[in-house]
Amino acid sequence: MAFTDPLSITIAGTTTSLPRVFTQGNKSMYESNDGLILVSPSHTYGTRNRHVIRLEQSKITPNPFIPTQNTEVGLTASVLLDVPKAGFSVAEIVAAWKGLSDMLAASSYGMVTRLAGGES
Repeated sequence: MAFTDPLSITIAGTTTSLPRVFTQGNKSMYESNDGLILVSPSHTYGTRNRHVIRLEQSKITPNPFIPTQNTEVGLTASVLLDVPKAGFSVAEIVAAWKGLSDMLAASSYGMVTRLAGGES
């Protein structure tokens, strides 16, 4: 079962359509038309089940070492659900994720801001 095609993501107020560009086994990729945003959900089944969704974003920016040249830089944000084969229902997994997500989103994503600034 695959996600809706295309996906839609809003970053800094800009909504971008991400059509599916790849599907094989337990992995798919959704990419913006300009290739600067990629979302890839994947699943690994073994001793533990791992479900990952990853966002990769690139942009062109001035090279800090050679200011007359531009360079491509990128960031990655991901969510990993690492669960035992049995013992947690999907509802319990969603509840745990919601708890973490709500904590991160509280106070205008203040905790994410502090995390990105190096706090622990």
